[in-house]
Amino acid sequence: MLVLTCPYCGVAACETELAPGGEAHLKRFGPGSSDEDFEAYLFLRPNVKGVHFERWRHAMGCGKWFLAARDTATLEVFGTYRAQTSAPPPEIVAAIQAKRPDWSLT
Repeated sequence: MLVLTCPYCGVAACETELAPGGEAHLKRFGPGSSDEDFEAYLFLRPNVKGVHFERWRHAMGCGKWFLAARDTATLEVFGTYRAQTSAPPPEIVAAIQAKRPDWSLT
């Protein structure tokens, strides 16, 4: 079972207490954008096997959105951090690189 620690309230919550919110750190396109940009934002996403950054909501707890870095193949969690963060914190990037030396953020 997937267990993520909410960075706001500090509770280690299992996936049944959380609501998934999709991929994190996306450039969002909306009104005024081209059809191609909006289509790419909605539908054209990589289906990563490995390290992935996701949005989660602590639905059965504090109710706040947060971000998580995890491996989609093994469910290994590298860390969670606040939703207002525009890029993964250095300590999470370091934790990923310590276990996966060939991985890079780009």
